[in-house]
Amino acid sequence: MAMVTKRQALATNRKRWDALVPVHAKSRFYSVQDFKDGKTSLQSVELAEVGNVRGKSLLHLQCHFGMDTLSWARLGARVTGVDFAPEAIRTAKSLSRELKVPARFVCSDLYELPRHLKGKFDVVFTSYGVLCWLPDLPRWGRVVAHYLRPGGAFHLVESHPFTQLLDEGGRVPRLSDRGQYFNSAEPQAYTQEGSYADGTLDRKMTSYEWSFSLSEVVNALTGAGLHLDFLHEFPFEAWRRYPWFVKGKDGYWHPRKRGFAYPLMFSLKATKPA
Repeated sequence: MAMVTKRQALATNRKRWDALVPVHAKSRFYSVQDFKDGKTSLQSVELAEVGNVRGKSLLHLQCHFGMDTLSWARLGARVTGVDFAPEAIRTAKSLSRELKVPARFVCSDLYELPRHLKGKFDVVFTSYGVLCWLPDLPRWGRVVAHYLRPGGAFHLVESHPFTQLLDEGGRVPRLSDRGQYFNSAEPQAYTQEGSYADGTLDRKMTSYEWSFSLSEVVNALTGAGLHLDFLHEFPFEAWRRYPWFVKGKDGYWHPRKRGFAYPLMFSLKATKPA
């Protein structure tokens, strides 16, 4: 496959995410009706680590169609959600109006956000499947730091980069021959009909993803002047990424095989010095 520029890759990804939004909004994976009925879309890890947000300003980066953003608003935060897909932002605004949950949503590429959004925030939050769409982690770290007020906290919950080495289609845990742990300038191309959520598109679409290591994530944030408060690693995931996962009583997906203790998810908190 011919090499693509970052601009071309991001434009291709935006087109695919626009197509996926209506599929995801109707899927069992997102369970939008349960959300409308009052169920939170947030998981226990981020609820515990972010803590009480009542009265705080919260910026949600890469918010998709806004369910987590609105869940934070239901908990009392003054929220702003950002996503680069116009269809995602349209759906998020529609949900906000329908549920009468106040929120601001901004359609912008993450790296261009300072041109479109002013202000500082008590909390910046992002989670689950976000980093692989970012070609430049140091620049991402600077955007995060830009939006934090002094003393403000950034929270990230994400699949562990070790999972990039595992075969998603295998019936048992095994390493993939496409696995890549460290970041490279050239993204990996994937062509498929559907996504991680229920349902499929009526056509195959391509997306481009970048790999990242745990140290690259941490260094992007500390290099932007933030202080790392904690880094946690977990032997489970928030969704059924592999066929050999089973859902636990805690709501997370665990390896079926006992004794499998590889890192599958991580979280961190970084603060801006006061």
